[in-house]
Amino acid sequence: MSPHRGDNRTDAPTRPFHVTHDELARAVRQTFAQQVAEPRPLSADPAGAAIRRARRIQRKRTATGLALAAVATVVVSTGVAQLGAGPRTPTRPTVVLGDPSNLARPEPLPSGGGMLPKEPSVDGVDLVVDNAIVSGTGERVPLTGIGPAERAQRLPDGVGWLVTSGPTTAGRSLWAVPRRGAIQVLLAGADAITVATDGRQVAWRDSDGLHAAGIVGTQLISAVRTPAAETAAPVGFVGNAVLVRLDEDRPGHALWRPAVAPLAAGTDRTTLTIYGALPDGRLVGQVPDKSGREPCLALLDPGRELAPVHTGCGPTLAEDGLGAVSPDGRWLLLNGRTGGSAGALLVDLNGLGADKADGHGKALTVHRAGPALTGAVDWSSAEDATYVDASGELVRLSVKQVMAGEPAVPAQVPGVGQENPPVVVTGS
Repeated sequence: MSPHRGDNRTDAPTRPFHVTHDELARAVRQTFAQQVAEPRPLSADPAGAAIRRARRIQRKRTATGLALAAVATVVVSTGVAQLGAGPRTPTRPTVVLGDPSNLARPEPLPSGGGMLPKEPSVDGVDLVVDNAIVSGTGERVPLTGIGPAERAQRLPDGVGWLVTSGPTTAGRSLWAVPRRGAIQVLLAGADAITVATDGRQVAWRDSDGLHAAGIVGTQLISAVRTPAAETAAPVGFVGNAVLVRLDEDRPGHALWRPAVAPLAAGTDRTTLTIYGALPDGRLVGQVPDKSGREPCLALLDPGRELAPVHTGCGPTLAEDGLGAVSPDGRWLLLNGRTGGSAGALLVDLNGLGADKADGHGKALTVHRAGPALTGAVDWSSAEDATYVDASGELVRLSVKQVMAGEPAVPAQVPGVGQENPPVVVTGS
């Protein structure tokens, strides 16, 4: 019993302060063991952050892949539809792949194993036949998931092809088809698509305006955009400039130089169609004569807002826009009527010269070339061209034979006809 103190407080219980070395070591070990048993979050967790970032990227890839799969399904199921046949969603996005960030890119669609064994072909001519590309040597590359093709063009260096799908309710799509490997969708949901003849540039129209990008391998790079009227659409390239039709229902074109400035409508309101360019840069187009009644061909100056330099008149020229200039700029193949007969005409562009005093252009030198064109023309050389006629047959034209009075004769392509005509592959 503790003695009482005068302040009514008792002394603290006696406590030993002596601790042996073994007891101190045992206490320290026990404390460390308890700390290790209770994991605490690190203030900086690089491994965890990397895992979380990878999971976010995977989710984006999955979402984008599902969206593109839906687009491909629409293309296959709806087939070819006329533009303007129904209401279009003005906010439909255009999907562009090949962005430098390399994020949210879907995996390429399978191409069916690349080239398959040879089948009947046309020597030296690449064709889209029965939803596959058949090369001039007979190799067959399936176009899995693309649907009906509207145009096809060779990629540079012979690595494959670019295929533009036909118009559907989901818009048009552009696909890269390598000779071996997986098909890659480059863009989807566009209103109009045009590719440069060398296969290195593409321009397209969607609800957001006009766009242009470079093509490197099977990717789009350096995409740019410009505002444009809803009626404007890209129809070709002049060097690095995009040729734009201002209104499908009215004459007039403009050049958009993506690297320099936005699209300016310019002053041209007369050009009906532009077929291509000469080696000196002047364009070959169709314009009305000064009376406004007779269609003529004209050489246009791209440096003066497509002002006509010289014109040439004579035969009745079709206004369907089909036709192409030979690589050397000497010949133009287009549709028209001469001598009471309609069909393809071969025009000697060397005949375009100074206009006559009455306002009519110089008379053109024209030769009947064969049945009418129905699609793209592939000039494989300065003397040879290939196209498809209305019966779905292939027309192989020789300038020398046409000059000698022997129009080209169409030939049947194995496995195709008027119901499923082939598509001629163009480009270098």
